[in-house]
Amino acid sequence: MISTILRRVLSARIAKTLAVLPITLLFCSIVYAQKEAPMPKDLPAYGAEKPLQAPSVKLEKLDNGLSLWLVSEPGFPKIALSIAVRGGMAADPANRPGISELLAKTIDQGTRTRNAKQIAQEIQATGGDLTANADKDSISLSTVILSSKLDAALTTLADILQNASFPDAEVTLAKRNLTDSLEQREAEPSFLAERARDKVLFGDHPYHVTAPSKESIAASTPADLREIFTQRFRPDQVMLIAVGDFQNEKMLQLVKNSLGGWKAPASPPVVAQTPPATQVEHAVFVVLRPGSVQTTLELGTFGPLRGDADYEASQVANAIYGGSFSSRLTSNIREDKGYTYSPYSYLSPFQKSAEIISHADVRNEVTGPSLNEIQYELNRLATTSPTDDELSKAKHYLVGREALRMQDRASLALRLATLWISGLAPDQIGIYGRKVAETTAADVNTAARKYFAAYRTAIIAVGEEKVIRDAVAPLGIPVRMAQ
Repeated sequence: MISTILRRVLSARIAKTLAVLPITLLFCSIVYAQKEAPMPKDLPAYGAEKPLQAPSVKLEKLDNGLSLWLVSEPGFPKIALSIAVRGGMAADPANRPGISELLAKTIDQGTRTRNAKQIAQEIQATGGDLTANADKDSISLSTVILSSKLDAALTTLADILQNASFPDAEVTLAKRNLTDSLEQREAEPSFLAERARDKVLFGDHPYHVTAPSKESIAASTPADLREIFTQRFRPDQVMLIAVGDFQNEKMLQLVKNSLGGWKAPASPPVVAQTPPATQVEHAVFVVLRPGSVQTTLELGTFGPLRGDADYEASQVANAIYGGSFSSRLTSNIREDKGYTYSPYSYLSPFQKSAEIISHADVRNEVTGPSLNEIQYELNRLATTSPTDDELSKAKHYLVGREALRMQDRASLALRLATLWISGLAPDQIGIYGRKVAETTAADVNTAARKYFAAYRTAIIAVGEEKVIRDAVAPLGIPVRMAQ
């Protein structure tokens, strides 16, 4: 009887597979034909590119110092709310690195008058879910709600911002969950590379913290969380961004009703961190991962801040190098040589520093050639001008990507929050689009020479030590063990 059932199940699965197979083969044939066939020569040129417009933002500030950026977009009946609080993991006590992440996991787990279940139910009743995150410079809370439930949502959020209580039982559970999460992340080579990279780049500067340590999680107490919450969650260090279906005046009045009575303490706010040093040793820093069949490579260096004059040119340079699918890096080590599936690079600005990161997961046997080609592409960018086609594609990609991000209300709210944390105005979005569009090959050359040369990078290699040492020996790069 059992064998009969198994045969029927297998027969059904085989039949289903065979039914799909011709479609799959047809799709692959079409893709292959498109790849091999030359593009028509009479395709029309790109249309005139529309300038990237900054959203219309109404700036308000309550008497208690709370900042508001309001983007009214009547129509679709939803509102994205994002709350940004200055002071993230870089502001954590030295003996509690990464405690901001634990705070973000527990901030909605109780107040003086609401327990965790009540908070979750109230937020869900407004049509949304509350997400809290911590990064190097800030802690954020965000949700997307029905516009008809705005008053109720603000009431619950206001209670959390002013009265989060960090109940002992909830903190204990969050610590256990966060420890489990950290163990899972530590099994990922990309996380190991990120943690080692920031330690190499930033040294003892607070920016080196990318996640809490197990020791920090174990030592953290509800009292620690309450103390940090009191220090940072104060109206003169908080921004509320709203994007969606509301009227500005009504929104302003509702925020005043719910948060206007929130008082800032007399003590000064958390002092912003000083910028880290920007010198790094050009060496390979090995992170041991015994038994690994691949090597994770990350090359890190310092880049421009979000408000620097050459930020946009650096973004264009990065898009040409490795920050887009048509980039040189992808064409070289993915399409041409097949060393890796998805290499990439990105520029990540913080409030006081910025990183330019190259990443590739490669087979053990091509670790050396892959690193050699990544360095080649960095140096090629720093020493040769982009073609007109590369420049045009990179600029179209960056402006188009930003335009798409602005179509999503939650994404726009988070974008604006990031600008505020960096001390920039909302019109920076429009300035970014204009400066990207105006970037010349000479601008790219200048930024590339300043930031992208391979000798400026620290190289993180996660994998088998012998594989890495043997692979990089012909390149003559010093090898160190990551701390």
